[in-house]
Amino acid sequence: MIRPRRASTLRWAAVLALPFASAALAAPPEAPPADPAAEPATLLAQGQAKVRAKDLKGAQAIFDRCVSEAGPDATDCRWERGWLAWTKADWAAVVADWEKVKAVDPGRLDLDKFLYQAIDNRSLEAVLERGRRADPSAFKSAAPKGATLRLRAVGDMMISTDFPAGVMNPEIDGTFGGVSAWLKDADLTFGNLEGPLCDRGETTKCKPESPEGSCYAFRTPGRYAPLYKAAGFDLLSTANNHAEDFGRDCRIDTEALLDRQGIRHSGRPGDLASTEVNGLKIAMVGFHTNRNSHYVNDHKSAALIVKALAAEHDIVMVSFHGGAEGSRALHVPDGPEVFYGEERGDLRRFARAVIDAGADIVIGHGPHVLRGMEVYKDRLIAYSLGNFATYGRFNIKGNAGVGAVLEAKLDREGRFLGGAVLPTVQVGGGVPTQDPEAKAVALVRDLSAEDFGATAVLVGPDGALKAPPR
Repeated sequence: MIRPRRASTLRWAAVLALPFASAALAAPPEAPPADPAAEPATLLAQGQAKVRAKDLKGAQAIFDRCVSEAGPDATDCRWERGWLAWTKADWAAVVADWEKVKAVDPGRLDLDKFLYQAIDNRSLEAVLERGRRADPSAFKSAAPKGATLRLRAVGDMMISTDFPAGVMNPEIDGTFGGVSAWLKDADLTFGNLEGPLCDRGETTKCKPESPEGSCYAFRTPGRYAPLYKAAGFDLLSTANNHAEDFGRDCRIDTEALLDRQGIRHSGRPGDLASTEVNGLKIAMVGFHTNRNSHYVNDHKSAALIVKALAAEHDIVMVSFHGGAEGSRALHVPDGPEVFYGEERGDLRRFARAVIDAGADIVIGHGPHVLRGMEVYKDRLIAYSLGNFATYGRFNIKGNAGVGAVLEAKLDREGRFLGGAVLPTVQVGGGVPTQDPEAKAVALVRDLSAEDFGATAVLVGPDGALKAPPR
């Protein structure tokens, strides 16, 4: 049997990385007629050639034939056919093929990583089906009239990493000391956990020959999980590009550690947070630009997830990790973002699509800088809350070190009643503290007005937020 090397996975990564591949691959282009003299000798090679030519319909027919004939390449053809099903989000077909591959070739490169992602996405189908049948308007609230939610939220957090060596904050226990009063002063407090909390696993991000510190993989020892609870966090998103830096098991450990702290979390497909405060039932779902999390580029599925949650909760909060990164990424473009070849979301369309489906507040992170905010259908959208507590491995110069604690007050129906930008700045190696210069206030005001005009949130001199006039 010919075992595909990493080139197989990389070939599919290139296909899946096409800008908004789900649309681009809906009707694959026809490949030019093959030269019979040059046609590959095996069905496996013929199918792979079709994939390279983006003729996925032709590749499907060849891999089906290869599997049905049960020749020496059948297992490899199942692997490739599973990738075809992946492009269509046909998770049952992916799992069916790859579980048979695993039975024959359990050590195949990348098999477990992507098989578990497919299994998680298959499990999400039950939620999507609830969304298809849901009627959010039929939800009957048990909350008292006049009930409100005062939410506080922050962006990216990675308070220390034991990889590479020498990047642990020697005073990590005091990470949130300068901001904990702000974090605790809320009905619910949310943040993005940028990387796992665990004590095992290996990273495949860094090549053995890579110079120390030249690649970015994070792992915070699990013993520091209580710091997030002590700081005041109730909800954390694990939907980001560092969630599986040390593998799936490390991510599962993270979820278990958060569970022990009583911190609700969302990120992995099917992992949805639910809690109750002030008599209000609150849901939170985290999205990212990778299929190892709820997928920000699949707006249809995102809407179904939100509809399912809205039919069972008073308030639905959506978090996303998306957008380009760095000091040039302050503005939210009107259209899709691509960064280093990766689809990073059409975030205006995404945010409005989930609100149309029943979301009540949308909170973004990922660009590592603050972005503007707008109010859409009486719902607040914060497109990026920037870096908040990112020790050692993040650039925190200039605007990258400017963060904020966002306060948003919502009524029982999820309408935005007002809020505030509480400005923070990182000091030392990346420790958050209150910013007496209030740089975040001016930055959010300017970016909101420039990017969103009439729908921009209004930012007062003291950081107070209110909806624009209708």
